[in-house]
Amino acid sequence: MPAPGYADRVFDRRRIATALRTTAARLREGAPYQWGHAGSCNCGHLAQTITRETKDKIYRHVAGEWSEYLREYCPHTGQPLDEIALRMIEFGFRTDELAALENLSDKRVLRALPGGHRHLQRNRRDDVVLYLETWANLLAVG
Repeated sequence: MPAPGYADRVFDRRRIATALRTTAARLREGAPYQWGHAGSCNCGHLAQTITRETKDKIYRHVAGEWSEYLREYCPHTGQPLDEIALRMIEFGFRTDELAALENLSDKRVLRALPGGHRHLQRNRRDDVVLYLETWANLLAVG
């Protein structure tokens, strides 16, 4: 069964869009960014926004790559959820969306980019900011 579109989701779109925009603004303003650090990468920064935890605490929980972490702590597997993953999922994010954020790869977001669809580099701060803002805009229109 395909993942539901944004219009099919039941959650507070404004709250999620605000979290995405807050994360983008923090990155734009120069927050420490390092794609290879689980607490300072794309998902790590969103986790900081949602959980208000430090990058170091997030790093200790994830202990590796977000894509692996999200597979291991998926609510559909029956595996126990870690505190950070659970808080992000309860906030309204799906694990596939978070994995796509880490790689800047959600086709819906890429199609909605200003200027049209294009590839973004997952480890470029400006591309992460653009992705987050575009995703927030998609949520705003449903």
